[in-house]
Amino acid sequence: MKIVLASPNYPQLRGNTITVQRIADNLERLGVETKIVSTTDDSIIRSFPTADIVHGFHAYNFYKFLQKLDKKPAHYIVTITGTDLNQDLFNPKKRMDVLASLHGAKAVHVFDKKAKALLIEEIPKLGDKIFVMPQGNQPSLPGVPHFTKEPDSFLFFLPAGIRKVKNIPEAIGMLQELRLHHPQIRLWLVGPVLEEEEGNQVMDLIDRHKDWIHYLGQVPHEDMGSIYRQTDAVLNTSLSEGQPATILEAMGYALPVLASDIPGNSGIISDGETGLLYKTRNEFLDYAEKLVNNNKIRQSIGQSAEAYVKQHHSSEQEADTLLKVYQQILK
Repeated sequence: MKIVLASPNYPQLRGNTITVQRIADNLERLGVETKIVSTTDDSIIRSFPTADIVHGFHAYNFYKFLQKLDKKPAHYIVTITGTDLNQDLFNPKKRMDVLASLHGAKAVHVFDKKAKALLIEEIPKLGDKIFVMPQGNQPSLPGVPHFTKEPDSFLFFLPAGIRKVKNIPEAIGMLQELRLHHPQIRLWLVGPVLEEEEGNQVMDLIDRHKDWIHYLGQVPHEDMGSIYRQTDAVLNTSLSEGQPATILEAMGYALPVLASDIPGNSGIISDGETGLLYKTRNEFLDYAEKLVNNNKIRQSIGQSAEAYVKQHHSSEQEADTLLKVYQQILK
């Protein structure tokens, strides 16, 4: 069997790239031949490589790519990744393309039951096509520590491509307020600049606060483990998410995650148990201060998070489930 995995912005280091690379690696271990292509590449591709099934990630981007092809795939499935469900589906300019993408798919993959319920509410006819499968987690290798945490500091880590939906300026502003009482706080940012205007704003903030913020740029995924191992707590301040791989990775390293209370994040984190979810600026500040001041809370949440990921986010189970879906379609 040969599967083409079609992802936006591949091989740029961001969530979708980590997801499709993990899936490809684990499918290969099951004897499946895989090929990854980018659906947002500027180069002109007139058709997909020969394959039994094409697996597209992000319904809107995948459909726009399909329209450029001379030859459409006979069978394809779509994985809903986040902004396609939470934003594009409700954008009048994009909704019809999202609907067409999903209606044409042999199967539609979502990460959790909340996403399935929302899809069925919006597109009832899709019910029989939708299957729920949580993201797998394949922790990055320990890697080489190119960066070293300052002694006696408390390190927050925010891994995210720099674009507006990631809400990075808000994270910096909230931590700056917290530093008035906890000057030992430091912030590391990792990820490519994906939107120029947002990148300029974030870089300006980093320059103004360079005494406590360090932008590490793009770090190879195999070296991310060296950062997680130095981190005290991980942040996700996104306005929209599917099921962020970075949160799962952090939890896999037994780290407490402080994240915005949005569907993609709350589908992974149980507030106060496997992580912390905030709705308001004051909630963020309260939770962040607890993390800084209370080592027992950090350890307890981190250990619960690690156990949860091991039980519910197996990358091997992810590949097994996908293989069964592919086989069922080809029958």
